[in-house]
Amino acid sequence: MNDVTIRRPVTWVSEGATDVGTVRPLNEDSFICQPNIGLWTVADGMGGHDGGSVASQLIVEALQELSAKLSLNDFVNDIEQAVKSVNQQLIEYARAELNGRIIGSTFVSLLIKGNVGVCLWAGDSRLYRFRHDKLSKLSRDHSHVEELLSEGLISEEEAKNHPESNVITRAVGTSERLDIDVDVFDMMVGDQFLLCSDGLYNAVEDPAIEQCLRESNLTTSVEKLIQTALDNRASDNVSVIVVKGIHQHANANV
Repeated sequence: MNDVTIRRPVTWVSEGATDVGTVRPLNEDSFICQPNIGLWTVADGMGGHDGGSVASQLIVEALQELSAKLSLNDFVNDIEQAVKSVNQQLIEYARAELNGRIIGSTFVSLLIKGNVGVCLWAGDSRLYRFRHDKLSKLSRDHSHVEELLSEGLISEEEAKNHPESNVITRAVGTSERLDIDVDVFDMMVGDQFLLCSDGLYNAVEDPAIEQCLRESNLTTSVEKLIQTALDNRASDNVSVIVVKGIHQHANANV
């Protein structure tokens, strides 16, 4: 981390949007931008018949109730507890109202406090960092394909078109026990972060994502990301949030 980041206050500005895509009849994604407390979330629901949208909406509503904490640890714990509470709600709702039909949602959250960033996630919604003109993935998909990849059983190229690419191994609402992964990393002025559902990255290659993130205006970046996915016939709902760190005296330019 460079010392300029530490000395000068940084404001994190953001823009987000969601689109049904080109195939699905319903949008089961939800997202929320909470720059006032330094928290952003994308949730990708599943279950059909509005079930997925209920699941993803419950996650963002629970996180909307949170307030900032002085302690980063306490804040992370609050997020985990809120999502685990939704997990229990969804399981009970499925039993009582849906004859046990599972509805659920993946989620990815970015928490920023001072010079520290935290990624919390379950499922295959992703967080990327765009730094020094290079995109890197900060989350690791909870998916069957990711497991095959990490075990060296398939290549990156094979993973892209794998027939089981939609099989996820973890999500909110699908199991009594929910393990949420947490990763902590440093922040720098000029960093951009992209939170997205799989509808984006399955339709748009990394170089095209990078090109969209080079726009000076966050609104334009978000619009171009979604439009590129639609142009590529996105087969799923597409949700994106872009977050960028600027010096407080600078123009927000969103």
